Amino acid sequence: MIPYKILLDEQDIPKQWYNIQADLPNPLKPSLNPQTQKPLTPDDLSAIFPMPLIMQEVSTERWIDIPDEVLNIYKLWRPSPLHRAYNLEKALQTPAKIYYKNEGVSPAGSHKPNTAIAQAYYNKISGIKRLATETGAGQWGSALSLACSLFGLECTVYMVKVSYHQKPYRRSLIETWGSNVIASPSDQTNSGRQVLKDDPDSMGSLGIAISEAVEDAATREDTNYALGSVLNHVLLHQSIIGLEAKAQLAKVQEYPDVIVACCGGGSNFGGIAFPFLYDKINGKDIQVIAVEPSACPTLTRGEFTYDYGDIAKLTPLSMMYTLGHDFVPPGFHAGGLRYHGDSPLVSQLVKDNLAEARALNQLGVFEAAMLFTRSEGILPAPESAHAIRGAIDVALECKESGEQKTILFNLSGHGHFDLTAYDDYLAGKLTDYEYPEEAIKKSLANLPKINL
Repeated sequence: MIPYKILLDEQDIPKQWYNIQADLPNPLKPSLNPQTQKPLTPDDLSAIFPMPLIMQEVSTERWIDIPDEVLNIYKLWRPSPLHRAYNLEKALQTPAKIYYKNEGVSPAGSHKPNTAIAQAYYNKISGIKRLATETGAGQWGSALSLACSLFGLECTVYMVKVSYHQKPYRRSLIETWGSNVIASPSDQTNSGRQVLKDDPDSMGSLGIAISEAVEDAATREDTNYALGSVLNHVLLHQSIIGLEAKAQLAKVQEYPDVIVACCGGGSNFGGIAFPFLYDKINGKDIQVIAVEPSACPTLTRGEFTYDYGDIAKLTPLSMMYTLGHDFVPPGFHAGGLRYHGDSPLVSQLVKDNLAEARALNQLGVFEAAMLFTRSEGILPAPESAHAIRGAIDVALECKESGEQKTILFNLSGHGHFDLTAYDDYLAGKLTDYEYPEEAIKKSLANLPKINL
């Protein structure tokens, strides 16, 4: 019998990250300098990133070594367990086999430290003293705060204001590790002050918070910027999730037919899916599903084009699926999935039909989270619950067809700091919300005009 938990030893932690840029059928279009609209150069990024991360951002090498200093910290929680969801399978009465990678066992409670530790390390050895960043629901902010604490760096986190108030204990966790948390939009930056001038009651967005963090980093010589998703080097670091999952499934002679992960900026999805997409690119028959909220439907209703990563147009222009850089989503509870754009890597893979995207409503997502909690015993973060809903939908399709597919999803974090969301669900306060087509068209009308 396959065990409930499939474990690896510390010496089995992968020693290299996998870089899917080496294997893309269609290479990424170059990111552009926001001022000149010319292809971005390493020097363009040197004001906010250390050179080792810039080199990883543009690398097309398939394998990149993980430094020993990073591996030693990974051992605090890696390898993370792979679970066979026997109880969930029984509750669904499905012939499908369901596995989930449990990234909620990290000190910060999510997958985010996989890249936070690496980014803090590379900034530290490059002489940087302080990092500035943004966070949506707080998973990334807490992960970077942890990493900066371990490497002796200062850290300032611009937290999207709606999450700042919805998730006070994630804010407390960030502060416990020694970082400064500022509700965004704030009066601390020109970007924030402009937003507040136009809308004094703005509850913020990741695009706004990114503008504030980038401005903070660009105006101080001792400070760099760190991003928790979207960028190539971030998804590179997260590939350790899928690499471990491959090794764990191999121990029990299994391989997934379907891979499911939630997708906001792309780090969670890329982390679990990219090592398997290598196999799909080379002929393996796998269905790979990115699940997003219908209230922020970037991959399913956005446009594949060049756009800025932030509202103030400080970041490079990247080719990606986007709802428009000034898109401000509603304050639904899956704060980590409220970004207007998506990873260029994930976007290209969806564009090339190597991965597919589905948008789900909030109530169905929380219904799945409740079923998962009551069968598997783990309270998932609202972001992770999107992957659970997606996996359950596939398992129910198997129930109808009688197929015994093997499903793998990424439980990217626990929901211990998201109990306000569960309170609202149990009290019947949550409603489904699909972003209006007119509002999306209005936001997309402001896309930049690129002269290539």
